[in-house]
This record gives sequence, C-alpha cells and structure tokens, in this order.
Amino acid sequence: MDSSRVERLFDNVKDVDCILIMNGGEPFLDSSFQYITGLTSGVFEYAIALVSPDGSVNVLVNQLEEKAIKSSCVNTHVYRNKGEYQSIIKELLSDIKKAGINAPFTTYSNVENLKKIKDIEIVDVSNAISATMAVKDKKEIKAIKNACRVTSNVAKKLPEIIHSSVSEKEVAAEIDIMMRKSGGTGNAFDTIVAFGPNAAECHHKPSSYKLKNGDVALFDFGSKYNMYCSDLTRTIFFKESNEKLKKAYGIVRKAQLAGIKSIRDGVKASDVDLIARKIINDSEFKDSFIHSFGHGIGMDVHQPIYVSPNSEQILHAGNVISAEPGVYIPGVGGIRIEDTILVTENGYKVLTNYDHSYTLVQ
Repeated sequence: MDSSRVERLFDNVKDVDCILIMNGGEPFLDSSFQYITGLTSGVFEYAIALVSPDGSVNVLVNQLEEKAIKSSCVNTHVYRNKGEYQSIIKELLSDIKKAGINAPFTTYSNVENLKKIKDIEIVDVSNAISATMAVKDKKEIKAIKNACRVTSNVAKKLPEIIHSSVSEKEVAAEIDIMMRKSGGTGNAFDTIVAFGPNAAECHHKPSSYKLKNGDVALFDFGSKYNMYCSDLTRTIFFKESNEKLKKAYGIVRKAQLAGIKSIRDGVKASDVDLIARKIINDSEFKDSFIHSFGHGIGMDVHQPIYVSPNSEQILHAGNVISAEPGVYIPGVGGIRIEDTILVTENGYKVLTNYDHSYTLVQ
C-alpha cells in the first residue's frame, strides 16, 4: 500500500467517514482497488477495501486470495462463507454513517447488499477518485514506460508480419503473442487490426478479411506491464498507394504533432483537441475526425481525462493521455496515428516510439 495515494485521495474527498471500493465478479473489477492496496497479483472478486481518512485500509477478501493479499500492507480480513462475509462488513462499518463509493465501477447488487447489512448513507466520490488516479507517481510512470516499450518494440515489426491474403484475425493474434514474448503482462485492450474499408470503422473487431493490394492496414494495440497500460496506433499502406488516403495521412500526422506540441501542465484539454481538429477541418477532410483527440491512460486504457472539444478539464503534470487524431472515409479506409503521452511541468514526453513517416510495404 502507498500511503501517499490515500493521503492524496482524501485531499480530493471531503465529508465522508470512509471510501468503499467494492469489486463484483469478473469483469466487474475496479482498478482503484489495486491502486489503493498496491496489489499486482490475484483477482479479488467480491473483495472490499475500506479506506479511512486516517490512512488505514481494511480489506475483506475470500480465502482464495488470502496468500496474495499478504503482499500488501493493509489490514486483512478473510471470509470463508456468506455469514462471515456479512459479519465482517457489519463490524467494519460499525462507526460509519456516510461512505463514498466509486459509482461507475460499483454494481447495483453490491450497493443493495451493503444496505441490507448496514443502513448507511452512500455518496458517489468517483470524480475525486479519478482526479487522484489521473496524476501518476514515479512508480506508475515507470510501469507505463515499460508498457510503452513493449508496445513500441512490437510496432516496429508490423511491416514484417503483413503479407498478401493474411487475415485481420491472424495478424491480431500475432501481435498479442509478440507483446507477451516482449515482456508484456497482458493486453491493455482487445487488439484492433483493420484492413482496407474496415479501417474506416474506429473500433473494428478483427475479422476474416484478407489484406489486398492497395489496402491500408490500421493497427491499434497496447500492452500492459504490471497492470499499467499503453496505447499506440499506426497505419501502413500495402503494395499500392491510395492517393487520397496518403494525403489524409499527412494531414493526420500534422494534426497530431500540433496537438502534442500544445500539451503542458495547466493547458485546457479542449484546446489541445481544437488545435488538432482545426487542421483537419481546414483540409479537404473536414468533419471526418469523428472522435476526441485523446483520453487518460493508466491501470485502465480509458481513464476519465477527456481531451475533447467540449472538455472542461485542465491537464496536469503526471497525467498520461493518448494523442490520436484520425480521418475516416466510409467504403475506402481510415487513417489514425496514436501515441501515449506524459504531461510534464514544462510540456510533454512521448512514451511510445515508432516511426511516424508514411510507410508503404511492398
């Protein structure tokens, strides 16, 4: 457990007796549980972390997780059946009248079960939790850098693994294997491989579509390292150039560079997006940039930092965000270029590392 994280959390949360982080069954697991406890192994389904303003953390876990929990400096309570589970919760909440929860990541059934055990006031403190987790400490930044290193090393091999008639599914599987072999500890998200017209679909799921001459090949993937994510997208041309998409590539890269160069501590997130968006909208590809410039990255590949035209957030040193403008032409294809960026006191640092220049694979 990192006591500084708990301290920063309660700097952002006021007027609650405790914060309850409540996991459901997988996949309904809250990354803030690992953030607070410092645990890097174990699943912790239905585990609860009770975080107190005095800095103490009490964790309730199933006996299956008893060994894993011992690696964390928290007060541990192990249950073996439903009766013990309810009894321990009742004891932990004996002096609690008002508890904060991370509402977007807490299941309805967890809240209802809690109310049956103890009648307490429950309030949503998710904004404060997100604000705390958004500013990364040195240990987190190191893990993200390692995740980016793995992802970048795999990206450098992309031109080598595509060839005529290979399918999107086959390449996606190869990317996943290479990330693990390169030291990754998991996928940050489901790998996207999109060829030809499929590249116009932002969140395309790899299919049996086979690469053809003249297709663009869009790759969006990221590795995890010790629970922290990276995110990178590159678009490569295969055999023949589509002149319209080649022109779009230049515009997207120009937009990405302009947006990245505007990043620094204290800047409005919306300004970063709008600088990049203007470049695309001033070109022949107006209105073809259909998503935001970026999002927060941490234990989850999408954390609540919104680098979008309507965002009201301010970027802070220690934030890690994506920079991913794109142009999408239905029926033809799409271009997206993305990197993982660390916001610093004086500007930014690009954490992913792979050539951004136009690439035509023969």
